[in-house]
Amino acid sequence: MAESVADLHARRAPSPIARLCISAFTATSAVGRGNAATLTALRARASGLSRNDFGPQPVDTYIGRVEGIEDNPLPQHLKQWDCRNNRLAWLGLNQDGFMSTVDTARQRHGPTRVAIVLGTSTSSIGATEEAYRSLDNAGRFPQHLLNPLIHTPHSTGDFLRHALSLDGICVTVGTACSSSAKVFAQGERLIRSGLADAVVVGGADSLCGSVLFGFNSLELVSHEQCRPFDVARDGINLGEAAGFALIERALLEPNGTGPTLLGYGESSDAFHMSSPHPQGLGARSAIADALARAGLSADAVDYVNLHGTASRKNDEIEAQAISDIFSRNTLASSTKGWTGHTLGAAGILEAVITLLALEHSFAPGTLNTTRLEPDCPQLRIENTDASLQTGMSLSFAFGGSNCALLFGRNA
Repeated sequence: MAESVADLHARRAPSPIARLCISAFTATSAVGRGNAATLTALRARASGLSRNDFGPQPVDTYIGRVEGIEDNPLPQHLKQWDCRNNRLAWLGLNQDGFMSTVDTARQRHGPTRVAIVLGTSTSSIGATEEAYRSLDNAGRFPQHLLNPLIHTPHSTGDFLRHALSLDGICVTVGTACSSSAKVFAQGERLIRSGLADAVVVGGADSLCGSVLFGFNSLELVSHEQCRPFDVARDGINLGEAAGFALIERALLEPNGTGPTLLGYGESSDAFHMSSPHPQGLGARSAIADALARAGLSADAVDYVNLHGTASRKNDEIEAQAISDIFSRNTLASSTKGWTGHTLGAAGILEAVITLLALEHSFAPGTLNTTRLEPDCPQLRIENTDASLQTGMSLSFAFGGSNCALLFGRNA
């Protein structure tokens, strides 16, 4: 028998976890490179969405495109991994002093004790698409694309290992749009089990024909800029992004003021390949487990960055879950009107936005939306300045793969 809401509340909750320091974090998306550009765009309510010009036959929609990828090949010592997705990851790594912080962690812990967990839904499939579009008369890939390193789901993870000079565990998580949220959960488990002392977690997903034409064939893309939680919403905009965080035990500053990972929840409701459970059971389960691992009640959450894709059913069910679970004083919004839905990179991008919200006492609203989904008082259209101590980021994926991350402002 399928689990009900009552069953969900009655089941055994996971035990609290030790809080982990987030020593560094950064994100690059259509609104800009790095945290300062991201925060500036959020405060100015300046969307990064533009009319789609990607690919030989662009889909009629808006996209969140990162400028400059095509003009910035990888450095010579990493040229083996040169493709659009890995260039995007390289742009993301080179922001906010992130690589320097990882270098310090590598020196402190040793290169075998710093793991990498990367989330991506498409990896470097764009390069494979290009190769098939460029077959010669004998049906062979062109010479510059005869490279197995870029035709694998683990391409970007392998690239990161070499780019960061790390020799520890390196894992790729591919659970569609929850991929780079679930990396935090796996990173925590690696540290708790003693397999790593620090973990570089993150995600990178670049635009490609497979996702643009795939979502268009499902009639899920909007021909205009997306309007999350608007009563007249009519679909999503796709985007691309790269983001990273370094999580580790509080070795140097146990009483510091940096952000922390308080808890996480994962679930798989497996209700439908592309539709959420009608009661949102998977989402509710992930939220409940994140709160349990943090040892907090829902009333303690100040801000929730919602999955909020602007698809009709997903937004409706997510709004109902938020309304049922959280206090009316909790601020909630979707930031996909700024960046588009960045697929496997959505989790890390929106986790970074949540961390920025905590750091700067600033809750972004919901861009492009004018009439909110009714009966969810937590939803906000306008930006709000408020003292925020805890923030949750939600990521829900095709197939019912869900993840909720709970962050705290102070260590």
